[in-house]
Amino acid sequence: MATPMTAAQFEAALRAEGVEVAEVGDWQNHTRTGSGRPWGPVHGIVIHHTVTKSPVDPVRICRDGYSGLPGPLCHAVITKDGTVHLVGWGRTNHAGGGDPVVLEAVKAESYGARPPAPTKGNADGVDGNRHFYGFECENLGDGKDPWPAAQLEAIERVSAALCRVHGWSSKSVIGHLEWSNDKSDPRGFTMPDLREKVAARLAERPAPKPKPPTGPAKPVVDLSKLVAAARQDPARPGTPVSYAGVKTVEQALVKEGLLTASLADGHYGTATRKAYAAWQRGLGYTGPDADGIPGQRSLRELGAKRGFTITP
Repeated sequence: MATPMTAAQFEAALRAEGVEVAEVGDWQNHTRTGSGRPWGPVHGIVIHHTVTKSPVDPVRICRDGYSGLPGPLCHAVITKDGTVHLVGWGRTNHAGGGDPVVLEAVKAESYGARPPAPTKGNADGVDGNRHFYGFECENLGDGKDPWPAAQLEAIERVSAALCRVHGWSSKSVIGHLEWSNDKSDPRGFTMPDLREKVAARLAERPAPKPKPPTGPAKPVVDLSKLVAAARQDPARPGTPVSYAGVKTVEQALVKEGLLTASLADGHYGTATRKAYAAWQRGLGYTGPDADGIPGQRSLRELGAKRGFTITP
């Protein structure tokens, strides 16, 4: 049994274990906690796979959820390149119902290679969202989609990081299929093998996080100036741009495949507005909320993904 970490402690623990972390929006305050939905005490970690494929963005779907299940759907998403994307904190909709016998075995860390096979699931089990940290891992879950070495190492590191903070052994790390009798994830590697690797890591000192390479600071985009430019441009050919930060946003839209590179000219014209509207729709906005005029949340998410920060 343990009191949940704070969001800041969680992020610090991952970084101390050498994890590559990406913060997604205001993840620290994105939660399902409250209104009779408690969070804690925590007893372990549940590993999942996303069953997502292009063009679905696993980070976005796990952050926002969908019509039948609101987000966040986990605390972090581990993509194939090994990056750990922080998407929510507190209670998240990841574990659902599970077997109370498994919960007691995890709390006591008293099982052999595997916890007892679950006989209960989402419909008749106990509340796992309250008691487990959850990591969704990008994979089709068909047993054929590969698990890159960087991703498997990240899963190992995040598991060890949380166990290290709470004083748990690797037996506090389970798969969703070990928690609920109606789940099959993760598929493509075995949990006993993961637990062995986590145990070996726990026996060592945590690997220090490499220092980031020196270089220029991330570009900063002023939201108010960007909105003013979006309402003022397009200008006549040859006139100066109204705000230089427009080009930073345009270059991010080019990387998203939403804007032609030749149109990233620093003017927030019709093409840029259409491209930004497509970005907004991709985040789930509709109607006047997807008009191509930047808002704080949509711009923050674009910046988090494409390497710039924003000011209000």
